[in-house]
Amino acid sequence: AVDGIESGNVTEGHRFMGSGQPFKVRDFDEYAEKLAKHFVILDPEERKDRILDGAKTLCFARNLDLVDDDGLLDEVAGLAEWPTPVLGDMDPAFLDLPPEVIRTSMRTHQKYFAVRDPATGKLAPHFLTVANIEAADGGKVIAAGNAKVLSARLSDARFFWDEDRKITLESRLEKLKGVTFHAKLGSLYERVERLEILSKAIAPRVGADVAKAVLAARLAKADLGTGMVGEFPELQGLMGGYYAREEKISGVVADAIRDHYRPVGANDEAPDVPVTMAVALAEKLDTLTAFFAINEKPTGSRDPYALRRAALGVIRILLGSEARAPVRELVGDWYRSLRCFVDPGRALYVSTKRTTGYLGPLSRSPSEVFETYVEEFEDALLEGKPYVVATEEDFDIRFDRSAAAGDASEGEVLYEFRPYAVVADEVMAFFADRLKVVLRDQGKRHDLVDAVFALGDDDLVRIVARVEALDGFLTTENGKNLLAGEKRAGNILKAEEKKGPLPSGPAVAMSGAPPEEAALIGAISLAEPAVARALQQEDFAGAMRALSGLRAPVDAFFEKVLVNSEVAAERENRLRLLAQVRDAMGRVADFSLVTG
Repeated sequence: AVDGIESGNVTEGHRFMGSGQPFKVRDFDEYAEKLAKHFVILDPEERKDRILDGAKTLCFARNLDLVDDDGLLDEVAGLAEWPTPVLGDMDPAFLDLPPEVIRTSMRTHQKYFAVRDPATGKLAPHFLTVANIEAADGGKVIAAGNAKVLSARLSDARFFWDEDRKITLESRLEKLKGVTFHAKLGSLYERVERLEILSKAIAPRVGADVAKAVLAARLAKADLGTGMVGEFPELQGLMGGYYAREEKISGVVADAIRDHYRPVGANDEAPDVPVTMAVALAEKLDTLTAFFAINEKPTGSRDPYALRRAALGVIRILLGSEARAPVRELVGDWYRSLRCFVDPGRALYVSTKRTTGYLGPLSRSPSEVFETYVEEFEDALLEGKPYVVATEEDFDIRFDRSAAAGDASEGEVLYEFRPYAVVADEVMAFFADRLKVVLRDQGKRHDLVDAVFALGDDDLVRIVARVEALDGFLTTENGKNLLAGEKRAGNILKAEEKKGPLPSGPAVAMSGAPPEEAALIGAISLAEPAVARALQQEDFAGAMRALSGLRAPVDAFFEKVLVNSEVAAERENRLRLLAQVRDAMGRVADFSLVTG
């Protein structure tokens, strides 16, 4: 028994096509065999194959192609015991609706598959449904009944399409002020304002037209208030793009509105058009940084705001386009975007932890003061201290860092965010973890990512280039042996650092020194400037080649030279030499974090 329900060896077949009589089974094989004889297919994969084979046969007979939909196939295969595809017709007049609307209406409401004309690639005025019986008339009545239901559904979709186009995207923005994005992050309208500011900052980094990027960001969320997106939330963005084109808005802007959520999954392509990239990056960075700023970070498997997906989206966009957009600067752009919370028509109280003074009562209008002090406000946001934005009755604007964070006694606290410096560090670490996933899927070692991230670089394109060069270098004999030498040098230096500060400055050629010591001094004097030049040019493979010249001298040095000489001057000189080797290699990566 399971939960009080008795199990046994008696079952029944299909409720319409079966015999109607219970029957016994002796084992699993007989169970599956007898069910099939009574019109029940037990194996879900077999049901899926039956649906696909039958659907493609029907489509082939009408010179049509089935539109693939694996998710719908899985769902429908779980709804029918004896799945039987039926091809039906719909009113061709509905084909003037966006094809995604037709497919979504079919899929969401009716579990129908769409079909297309192979000659044009466009949707055909037909649909394919899956019945649970083999009808005597070949499914004609089933097809006719389903066609009527689909017509009603598509009529609703046409109503939304027609009504939505009567209101411009711009005029829909006002309603977003009344829609909360998150209690700690303001309204959707305030989010739109952040996206505008972010897109303006990001656009030059990705080579996008600033004005078009800002316009696309402004209108990107406007379709959330449309009837169509209200009915089919999965069409957000897409419908905004259609409505923008209906308004004769630039195609580049319309495409950016349509695609700014992308990539939405591992198999979805990342945008590569600059304007779309700018808005897509802004959208994901706002999501990611905003929730980190209010301390709503992913924990374990819990990620309610899809922050991991947002980070992977940023990584894929930047790496796919090789756009140079340092992460810390992007986080700083988000903090600057918080100026959208400073409404020129509303007085504000800004409180952070440390004091710089009080601006005093206003002698001018709030809007004038806003323009005067907005730069100081932005600077305050980036100083790495907690702050609060709150309303105030007496129309003062304060930057009062003597007040405790959250203490806005003159008014109601509206929003509170964690310090920029803390959030930037956490976001950077989060990107490191996500980048490890991406590079691991490409066969790269996670310890190499750690070794490069330890340098503090936040340019993801440059980080990946370093990792790839490092990976290639460490597969060579020079790389493997030099890594061993660096670790040996590092261990010696760590032991000495515990005793006190290491001797400073470069090693010098000393009379009577072993030739291996002199050779390593000469090699490091050549390697240091060569590594510096290569890094300046972002020629990371060249930097590795410069380091490879140290391999033989380092090996010889450790084989022939005693570092811990009884002569203090010799010992100090050799420690300086090992420090130079470690530092030269440390400019490329933190080799202490490389395993093996």
